[in-house]
Amino acid sequence: MRILVRCLAALCAATLLAGAETGSAFREITWLELVPKDWKPQEVLDRKRAESLQDGDALAQQMLKELRQILDTAPTVATLDGVRIRMPGYVVPLEQTRDGLREFLLVPYYGACIHTPPPPANQIVHVTTRRPQAGFQTLDAVWVYGTLKASRRDTNIGVSGYALELDQME
Repeated sequence: MRILVRCLAALCAATLLAGAETGSAFREITWLELVPKDWKPQEVLDRKRAESLQDGDALAQQMLKELRQILDTAPTVATLDGVRIRMPGYVVPLEQTRDGLREFLLVPYYGACIHTPPPPANQIVHVTTRRPQAGFQTLDAVWVYGTLKASRRDTNIGVSGYALELDQME
C-alpha cells in the first residue's frame, strides 16, 4: 500500500511540475496588449465629424469604407513578434474537418466576425494547427498557447494582424 501511495504522490508531483513548466513557458497576454499605444482610429472620425452624418448619405458610405480600411490595416506591436504566448478568446472556424479544427480566427469577444463587422486586424489572431483540435465549436471560449507572429492575413471573414501556430488549446 505504501508503494502505491508513493507512486501516486510522485505522479501528482510530476503532473504539477509539468503544468508549471508549461505555464511558465508562455507569457499570458491580453487583447489590449496587441494594440499599439499610439494607435487612435477614433481621431479620424472626430476630424470628419461623423456624428453629423445620416444613414444612407454618400459621405457616410465613403467614411465607412475609409474606416474599414483603417481597421483592416490596424498596426501590430512589433515586440510581440516571435513571443510564446497564452491568451483567451473566441473561436471562429475557417477550416474544420470531422477530426476537428485545423484553422480558425481567435477574436476578443463573443459574436465578433459573425454577427457584427470584424474587429480591427490587430484584434484578430489567425490560428493554425499541426493536428486537428477536436471538441471545439464556433464561438467557444478558449485559451490558446503558441508563438505569436505579426503577420497580416485576409480571410473571407476578416483581416487578421497576427498569426499563431498552435501548441496547445483548452
